[in-house]
Amino acid sequence: MAMPVQERTFENAKVCIFDSRDAMGKAAAGHVVRLINDILKGKQSVSIIFAAAPSQNEFLAHLSSSGNVDWSRVEGFHMDEYIGLPETSDQFFSLFLQKHLFSKVRMNKVHLMNAHAQDTGKECDRYASLLHAYPVDIACLGIGENGHIAFNDPPFADFHDPKLVKVVELDAMDRQQQVNDGCFPTIEDVPSHAYTLTIPALLSATYLSCVVPSERKAKAVFNSLKGEISTLVPASILRTHSHIEMFLDTASASLL
Repeated sequence: MAMPVQERTFENAKVCIFDSRDAMGKAAAGHVVRLINDILKGKQSVSIIFAAAPSQNEFLAHLSSSGNVDWSRVEGFHMDEYIGLPETSDQFFSLFLQKHLFSKVRMNKVHLMNAHAQDTGKECDRYASLLHAYPVDIACLGIGENGHIAFNDPPFADFHDPKLVKVVELDAMDRQQQVNDGCFPTIEDVPSHAYTLTIPALLSATYLSCVVPSERKAKAVFNSLKGEISTLVPASILRTHSHIEMFLDTASASLL
């Protein structure tokens, strides 16, 4: 079991800091496995939202290799998806999660957004109806360099959004992060629009597990945990959730 080098609390958020990304990912995976098994003691199935980003690689690797989960009782969702990529592109978030998780475990059902839907409004409504049908038990998320969660960018993120799923225009810093992560060669290659689960959709989960490695995220982590709760830093709202655990490495925690 990976042990943190430090544990801290910021309002409701329990923060565990690890000396490597691998230890961080292993601990986060163990935490989610325990949550799944606890939930399944009282429910027939568990619904989980997953983030798709290189920051989640270690977590997803350890989660997918765990032999202690009845995946046949899991309903899987993803929290965002690009709009406008060629159909042959390998940069869709659904394909990222297929590679790192969905192809490695046998979930009861994986519910994917249709990146090629002709009517984006209807697609938002369809995916929202699935979230209503399978209320979210666990959201496995990260934090962006600009403090975004899913594709809810500052300052247009809405803590009281009436929608569960919507189409958003990505801001320049968010698009640049996709380049920094090595997902696209230039910012011009990054789509300008995407589907995203809204902040209320994410916060509707009974449990939040947040994995945030790397020095590039240190300022966003600091602002999320110690700054004002504001849509200027959308992830700041996470520390108001009643059941949130955050997993950092020493680099992302360096400013705390």
